Amino acid sequence: MNWDDESVPTTADRLVGAAADGEDQAVEAALRPKALEEFVGQERVREQLDLVLKAARRRGGTADHVLLSGAPGLGKTTLSMIIAAEMGAPIRITSGPAIQHAGDLAAILSSLAEGEVLFLDEIHRMSRPAEEMLYMAMEDFRVDVIVGKGPGATAIPLELPPFTLVGATTRAGLLPPPLRDRFGFTGHMEFYAPAELERVIHRSARLLDVDIESEGAAEIAGRSRGTPRIANRLLRRVRDFAQVKADGVITREVAERALEVYEVDGRGLDRLDRAVLRALLGLFGGGPVGLSTLAVAVGEERETVEEVAEPFLVREGLLARTPRGRVATPAAWAHLGLVPPQGGGPGQDGLFGP
Repeated sequence: MNWDDESVPTTADRLVGAAADGEDQAVEAALRPKALEEFVGQERVREQLDLVLKAARRRGGTADHVLLSGAPGLGKTTLSMIIAAEMGAPIRITSGPAIQHAGDLAAILSSLAEGEVLFLDEIHRMSRPAEEMLYMAMEDFRVDVIVGKGPGATAIPLELPPFTLVGATTRAGLLPPPLRDRFGFTGHMEFYAPAELERVIHRSARLLDVDIESEGAAEIAGRSRGTPRIANRLLRRVRDFAQVKADGVITREVAERALEVYEVDGRGLDRLDRAVLRALLGLFGGGPVGLSTLAVAVGEERETVEEVAEPFLVREGLLARTPRGRVATPAAWAHLGLVPPQGGGPGQDGLFGP
């Protein structure tokens, strides 16, 4: 199709159109950096990965297998796409939970093209038979396909073209050493500093064609829990508020009012985080209390409390894990404007000093 100069849709046009249709996933994908030089933060990982990819290109071969670990939303999927782009190779995306049998993995591996990047998200959740098949595929670019059962079973070796596996995990400690040792490069993704998140927000605001002041970006960054994915999500919600309730410009005041509507407080705690703290303080006197009991008290699944709310509360110093259960810290009482009971609450004597 031929486009006149004035009719060519810009990146902002496409993003705004996608947002208007409620296509948040399309917007999020469009906001992803496409090259290492565009990727904000993770300076050490980015520098090391740049050397790995440049060396592979100069050799004219495939890049070493890469393992990326870190909390959700820090950019592991984005980096896998950048690796493929930098190597000029296609990318195949799947996840550990989707590979429950060795045959599932064999089907994926046998269809890879030479140099292709295979991104395996949540690699620690892959089944053990598939994991053992992956050892040989990563090291020797070969898999043995078993035909038949019992004494008559035959192993047929299947040669694979050289490929690059990019594994991502939120729980690196669950990876067995034989698998972890087969990765040529391992990078751990750290949480972002507020200044880095401000850069992420300003970049996303330009792509979304949103007017944002520095103080507005700083306010959003300070409530984004050190995570770019959350920063971009909050930016889109504050943009909505600014367009409906203000003049479209995101200032500090507009950001504060918008995030109050969306129940995100000054430290980044959302409704679930505060519900956990209120239950811990109000119902159980600050703890200790078991995780299952705490989950019932807030009306959520145990896994939701443990994997969504608890890591951030622990990192912020508002909650502690002890052998006897979850315990609120003095900072939790102060954050909710409450006064801890004398003696520190039931079962807390000596946990946080005299």
